Amino acid sequence: MTDFNARRAVVEFARRTYEKGLVAATDGNLSHRIARDRVLVTPSGFCLGEIGPDDLCVVSLDGRNVAGAHEPTSETPMHLEVYRRRPDVQAVVHAHPPITNAFSFAGQELDPCVIPEVVVSLGRVPTAPYSTPSCEEGPAAIRDLIRGHDAIILARHGTLTVGKTMREAYYRTEKLEHAAEVLFAARQLGPIQPLSADELRRLADVCERHGWRKREFIYRACGRSS
Repeated sequence: MTDFNARRAVVEFARRTYEKGLVAATDGNLSHRIARDRVLVTPSGFCLGEIGPDDLCVVSLDGRNVAGAHEPTSETPMHLEVYRRRPDVQAVVHAHPPITNAFSFAGQELDPCVIPEVVVSLGRVPTAPYSTPSCEEGPAAIRDLIRGHDAIILARHGTLTVGKTMREAYYRTEKLEHAAEVLFAARQLGPIQPLSADELRRLADVCERHGWRKREFIYRACGRSS
């Protein structure tokens, strides 16, 4: 993707992230890989709903500021850790979705095997240990988890989602928050029923038949063996 198109994508999905209520005020940050060792990141202290293409910063994978009139987000090291560990990733979204955050504050993980669409699209969503925001602990907290997951809950600090496109990374954040909203509502009504062994088998069959996911991915998402 060209620098111009990457800037447009970051600005568009930064605005969506803000307008969807996945961040507030100047919270959250997005990034997009534009070369093997160059990354566009949102600037520090800006509302995601108000940034423009020229507000974005360019940083190298080793953390040097390459271009831009503003300071890069203080969470840049966490974004760069993702790109170093995942050559397949082209975009990263760090947001503070309220209900997903609430699960984290309560010390609860999202039920791993309830909503079929979430099992297929996100798999298991682990929670990274707490790290002080904007500190060097952040990259270390997600280092091992990001190797095998496209969505991570950051304890007391929101979410981190990745994708091959900015759209995919954003939709994973939106999907995660929607799942949290549904599960929160369901818990008010009674005990949540996970997918049964037969339902899980049939879901895995459908995924393999359509080439969506491997059977092992589906079972691993639910913490079960095939």
